Amino acid sequence: MSTSVRRNQLSGPHDPAPAAGWVDPPPRKGFFTDTSVCIGCKACEVACKEWNMLPMDGLALTGESYDNTGALGANTWRHVAFVEQGPAQAARARESGRALVSLGMPALRPASEQGYAAQPAAAVTDVAEPPDFRWLMASDVCKHCTHAACLDVCPTGALFRTEFGTVVVQDDVCNGCGYCVPACPFGVIERRESPDMTGARIAKDDGIAQKCTLCYDRLEVGEEPACAKACPTESIQFGDLDEMRRRAEERVRVLHGQGHTEARTYGADPTDGVGGTGSVFLLLDDPEVYGLPPDPVVTTHDLPDIFRKAGLAGLAMLGAAALSFLGRRS
Repeated sequence: MSTSVRRNQLSGPHDPAPAAGWVDPPPRKGFFTDTSVCIGCKACEVACKEWNMLPMDGLALTGESYDNTGALGANTWRHVAFVEQGPAQAARARESGRALVSLGMPALRPASEQGYAAQPAAAVTDVAEPPDFRWLMASDVCKHCTHAACLDVCPTGALFRTEFGTVVVQDDVCNGCGYCVPACPFGVIERRESPDMTGARIAKDDGIAQKCTLCYDRLEVGEEPACAKACPTESIQFGDLDEMRRRAEERVRVLHGQGHTEARTYGADPTDGVGGTGSVFLLLDDPEVYGLPPDPVVTTHDLPDIFRKAGLAGLAMLGAAALSFLGRRS
């Protein structure tokens, strides 16, 4: 591994598959989730559970919306959020979108320092009248980050980077230590501890970290992920990640041209705190409204600097001890 790749492994820009050792990998794959056309049908949730044989989460509603799964977790790899908004909230969303200087998540460093060209902002026309009522529906999923902290902290190698640039958990290697759970800045990965549909404990996967694999087994045979295939409105699109980012930016431009200034991309900026994600979203309000962090940063970002300073501190202590010993002998 070259010096530049080693230096950028945890926080700098890189193409994740070659950095993981894959030779001549295919183009990086990813999702584009367009929340502006999501109808909340949950077909993606059902398709994901059926294909991956995931246990049920229970049938109790949260009491706040038509959401019975609540959040992403070991048993829910696709989660459809329902956010109810009135005219004041919709108007605030449009003003916040209008005030954005650039689209995508904020960057830790200027684009020029990262080697990427800054993305031009979409053209904004007149602001459309906010509706009296609206549902914001969004199908959330693992972000398959360029800089994946869950992968960085895994002590057994259970998490690995595929040739498609995605991050997958190997059930038979994971020891259930849980280091990956707090490492994820999006709160996606979780250890499975729930009973299955019959009420019996799951012997094989109980306690093992679980999350979306972007249907790695389907990608290997040229098929698209189950959630994207089942989506009736094409809210979930799948393909080469560069194309997904292009579609997201183009869709934002279309919506801005129609006066929907609240439209913005999320995860499409390769200079953000996680190096961009493999799951790009079009949102109609601030990320916090959907339960997403506004400026996520890979939790292993500062590890090289921490280890370097710890090493220097250790050397300094050894030097002081050596000087003290030599001073006593003299």
